Amino acid sequence: MGMKNSKVKVGLMGLGTVGTGVVRIVQGHQEDLQKQTGLSIEIAKVLVQNVEKTRSLKLAEGIVTTDAADLFDNPEIDVIVEVIGGIQPAKEYILKALDNGKHIVTANKDLMALHGAEILSKAQERGCDVFYEASVAGGIPILRALVEGFSSDRITKMMGIVNGTTNYIMTKMSQEGADYTEVLKEAQALGYAESDPTADVEGHDAARKMAILGTLGFHVDMSLEDVDCKGISKVSAEDIAYAKKLGYEIKLLGIAQRDDGLIEVSVQPTLVHHTHPLASVNGVFNAVYVHGEAVGETMFYGPGAGELPTATAVVSDLVTVVKNMKLGVNGRSSVAPYREKRLKSDEQIVSKYFLRLIVDDKRGVLAQITRILAEHDVSLEQVLQQPYNGGTQSEIILITHHASRKNLFAVREQFAELESIFEVKSLYRVEGGEEK
Repeated sequence: MGMKNSKVKVGLMGLGTVGTGVVRIVQGHQEDLQKQTGLSIEIAKVLVQNVEKTRSLKLAEGIVTTDAADLFDNPEIDVIVEVIGGIQPAKEYILKALDNGKHIVTANKDLMALHGAEILSKAQERGCDVFYEASVAGGIPILRALVEGFSSDRITKMMGIVNGTTNYIMTKMSQEGADYTEVLKEAQALGYAESDPTADVEGHDAARKMAILGTLGFHVDMSLEDVDCKGISKVSAEDIAYAKKLGYEIKLLGIAQRDDGLIEVSVQPTLVHHTHPLASVNGVFNAVYVHGEAVGETMFYGPGAGELPTATAVVSDLVTVVKNMKLGVNGRSSVAPYREKRLKSDEQIVSKYFLRLIVDDKRGVLAQITRILAEHDVSLEQVLQQPYNGGTQSEIILITHHASRKNLFAVREQFAELESIFEVKSLYRVEGGEEK
């Protein structure tokens, strides 16, 4: 598709906070956009649910419509920007738009996590661009970095704090020694957490983003089911206090790791050593740490959400599409996954772990514990013992050396059967710290 004229027409689906932000940036930055691309960008049609709604934006007559076909079937429109969210009808609209040769920019993480491979394959068939920077870390250009900055490097590990709500909660708990339930209430009152916070606090939102990162970074079709996911609702003020004592912060961490072609992707509360840069990423900020074979360690940090950072990421994707149109190279940058997906087994997933046990305060219990650990090939890096429950019991906190998930779960099962162990309170992964 050569350039018909010097104007690129855009169909915008959705006029919520992000959609409004996109219109503002495009209208307010015409000169910059013209200089960067040599073309002017016009928002030609906007899909809304209700035309009558009063909006803070002034849009010319005839731009707003409730019929999606006005966008994806419109021969004048070159690019569709989708910010309505959700799976349907967004997926149907995007596939129709691709069939009609239109390029896509989307902020839809649910859709890309579940159907990204299908959408990218169709885009490749049709020679269209699909960009979705805003779907992972708001204003941080992480996907572009993975596709362009690391195109010649092999990525071996990505660790991310990719959900602002949970990071805000964990930061508050850490700084104030407060309990999860009170901090969540506070976060809801401030609008940082939804009234139904499940998607955030149970890790689902972060898991979708890690599936997208895994797909892009490792060139395999990672599905949401492949992400081992655990949220923060069980993390207690005590867990955080003990972690601190041992030199760690607890973060909801997404980890995508590849070793010898085998992949693991997980989201779970993780102890991060205070010397690691991720340990000091606080509040609603996001950060993604990327380890490449050649480049070594890099980290991307910035605001993970909010109207303007997200809209900025959408518009920069739009600019890339327009530049590609001008050069006639659309559809060459987004690569559908081409590697075979091979996931690690529990024996192959290796990490350090933090365990917190409530035990009877009597002699020989620690010996029993270390014996079980030794039987399963788990050695200890740090041990803390404290009186508990007025001295009738003890609390034992352990940090292990690297051990397989399989062995660790076997240990946990045996602990649960021991009479002298009252409860296995917590079990978390550990990143960083002493290496053996």
